[in-house]
Parts: sequence; structure tokens; C-alpha cells
Amino acid sequence: QVQLVESGGGLVQPGGSLRLSCAASGSIRSIQTMAWYRQAPGKQRELAATITSGSSTNYADSVKGRFTISRDNAKNTVYLQMNSLKPEDTAVYYCNADLFLERRPSLRRYWGQGTQVTVSS
Repeated sequence: QVQLVESGGGLVQPGGSLRLSCAASGSIRSIQTMAWYRQAPGKQRELAATITSGSSTNYADSVKGRFTISRDNAKNTVYLQMNSLKPEDTAVYYCNADLFLERRPSLRRYWGQGTQVTVSS
């Protein structure tokens, strides 16, 4: 039906950068808000950043000024540029999308499978 596929995770040294991508595919009529969450070991999943269909953005205080969320509506893709990475940014990063399916009236939320980001020297 709908798939969200993340990519771009990996191992990076403190102070380094990574760019995550999340591409949505399937019977999609339109995508509203897209977001990145993250879950560190032993912790609850937390919101990192959101972006609306009009490209308004919002960030958690912990990532503000270091992370940038963006989207390409033509490609149904959301990105997370992560700079000045810290060890405490280590987590599995998940994207989600609130979207309308073709021929369906209800807004639904879909999640990606997650991509590991490890910040370590």
C-alpha cells in the first residue's frame, strides 16, 4: 500500500554530519506533515523535527540550530541534514508521514523502518 524507506544512517565521529532521506511510495494522493523521530537505547521515542506541506518547520530544542528538515514534494521525500553531531544524538531515526491515500478520505500516518545513527570516536 504505502512504504516509507529511510536511508543515510551510519557511524560518524562527533562534530561530523549525516543526511538522512525518507522516500514515500504507493497509492498516495497527497502528503501533509512529515517528521523525523528518534529513539535512543532504553529511552522513549522522541520528536526531532517536523515539516508541513507548506514547508513550515519545527524542531526539538535538543537539535535546534544543528539539524535541518526539508522535503521534495515532487519526490515524496523528506530529508534530515544533521550537523555538529554529538554522541547523545546516537539513536534509531524514524520518519513518518501523514497522508491521504488515493480514493480514501481519511488522513493516515505511516512510519518507516528506522535507520541507525551512531556518533562515536
